[in-house]
Amino acid sequence: MKIIGIGKNYINDISELSAAKTGSQTIFTKPESSLVTDNKDVVFPKVTDQLAYEVELVAKIGKQGKDITLEDANSYISAIAVGIDYTATDVLAASRANKGPWALAKGFDGASPMSNFKPVSDFPDLAAINFDLKINGEQKQVGHTSLMIYSFAEIIAYVSSFMTLEKGDLIFTGTPATGKGLNVKGDHLQASIEGELLLDFKLV
Repeated sequence: MKIIGIGKNYINDISELSAAKTGSQTIFTKPESSLVTDNKDVVFPKVTDQLAYEVELVAKIGKQGKDITLEDANSYISAIAVGIDYTATDVLAASRANKGPWALAKGFDGASPMSNFKPVSDFPDLAAINFDLKINGEQKQVGHTSLMIYSFAEIIAYVSSFMTLEKGDLIFTGTPATGKGLNVKGDHLQASIEGELLLDFKLV
């Protein structure tokens, strides 16, 4: 199973779309060992003092595909979840200083807490999904998929031009353009899709 992430994929207003859509998607991968499921608490990683949260919708791939067309791409999604793409920002800064990769900053154990999935049939319009994140009861991020720079279909078509997508692969599809920040030990995170609480955990 592959975990694929896309960076910098949301705008604040639809008027920004044409300028933001350059054709160059920021893609990275994360190891399966970064996943935390079933609303288990997440151990605050010892490798960082700067743990940045980003709430994201996660698309689960339901069948194998390579060089998937834009028109067919959404049919490869079997389910949708909500997750947190964590970044150790101090680790990332140190790696970037040496022109290094994102792997350690994005791939540590616990870097990808994720809810259970809802079938894609629950979402008649993938371009009109609301999701949000609350931390300690305070709303921090609000997202709507109409503000994605690259849609689910565009991500799948692009990624599959480089690598075969397989059943069970996960794609973290980007975070809202505003509201991301740092977590501290003891924070309580709750993420919802269409008002339904699906992800609920504490940093311990």
